[in-house]
Amino acid sequence: MPKSPSTAPRTSPATSGPAGRASLSQPIVAGIVTALVGFTSSFAVVLAGLRAVGADGAQAASGLLALTLVFGLAVLWLAWRSRVPVTLAWSTPGAALLAAGGMVDGGWPAAVGAFILTGVLIALTGLVPALGRLLARIPAALAQAMLAGVLLPLCLAPFQAVGTSPALVLPVILCWLVMMRFAPRWSVPAALLVALAGITIQLATTGTALSTDTVLPALVWTTPSFTLQAAVGIALPLFIVTMASQNIPGVAVLKSFGYETPWRPAMLFTGFGTAIGAPFGAHAINLAALSAALAAGEEAGPDRNRRWVAGFTSGFAYLVLAAFSAALVTLVSAAPAGLLEAVAGLALLATLAAAVSAALQDVSDRIPAVVTFLVAASGLSVAGIGAAFWALAAGLVVRAVLRRRPAEN
Repeated sequence: MPKSPSTAPRTSPATSGPAGRASLSQPIVAGIVTALVGFTSSFAVVLAGLRAVGADGAQAASGLLALTLVFGLAVLWLAWRSRVPVTLAWSTPGAALLAAGGMVDGGWPAAVGAFILTGVLIALTGLVPALGRLLARIPAALAQAMLAGVLLPLCLAPFQAVGTSPALVLPVILCWLVMMRFAPRWSVPAALLVALAGITIQLATTGTALSTDTVLPALVWTTPSFTLQAAVGIALPLFIVTMASQNIPGVAVLKSFGYETPWRPAMLFTGFGTAIGAPFGAHAINLAALSAALAAGEEAGPDRNRRWVAGFTSGFAYLVLAAFSAALVTLVSAAPAGLLEAVAGLALLATLAAAVSAALQDVSDRIPAVVTFLVAASGLSVAGIGAAFWALAAGLVVRAVLRRRPAEN
């Protein structure tokens, strides 16, 4: 696990004149693109996850708003202080886990309590190195297999929805496929636009009017409750998935471009930010993984010392996008059953592929990984605790049995 904040060189003062403006324009544009891609490619997954654990329309919109505000503000501070192109995001795999697991006993307030606990655990990884070492002992193959099993039902949704709403879903899938061929980064945002256009056309043809009272962003407070079932069934798997599939890969992405992640500040901001935002519906925030490359790579300009501006700009862009969160929720809430899930499934296909590949990479762990995957995909629930926890437990048991050395004669 990372141990210390970044010691990356500080940027020099901005150069005046056209050359200086040109050198800053690239990271600024890269930051805006980072926010647009990060937001539009996965907000449908977040909404699906929050609704699955009991949030109503207003609470789901509040959660989307709280997430965007919290990590937008945190990115501004982290990028400015560290001079590293660090970017944050909501936990997309975590939202997928919520969508697959469904509601726990205690409903939405219990889920909110689990979100708070998740935030505390994330913050503790920045304060207590032993917790990070303990997390690192969970075999990566099993963690990725658990994620893959959780994602499988969601990734089936686009193809299942073809049977119920072919006129709306087929254009979405076709758009996604074409964009994957020519502009993969924009494949999910483009598919989302086609879906939104389809919803708008359907509303217009049926004469359905949307309420203008629900298009303004608003934070909705939920008093949390704390239950053992929610802690074991939501908080623990959400913490593991967020760390294994977002925070650790996020560090690796930045390192691949020559930057050291400000680990402790990032964990403290994301952890406490999650805990503070949880009563308003925020499930988990973390280091960005896939979108991090947009702010840290060559697209953010040739001057590596100025790329932190891309991360900083993405924070501002997220704050602007937060203003549209309620309107988006209102529009997608009018979608036919299965359409939102179809977009979410397309958004998660790449994550599923990466998780399956990582789960099966180590030959010695393939059988435990397959067991973990199948239990997670089964939707098993025992004592009110969802499949993600039991999948990891089953995988660890199978791994321990298969790796036990025969007794010596």
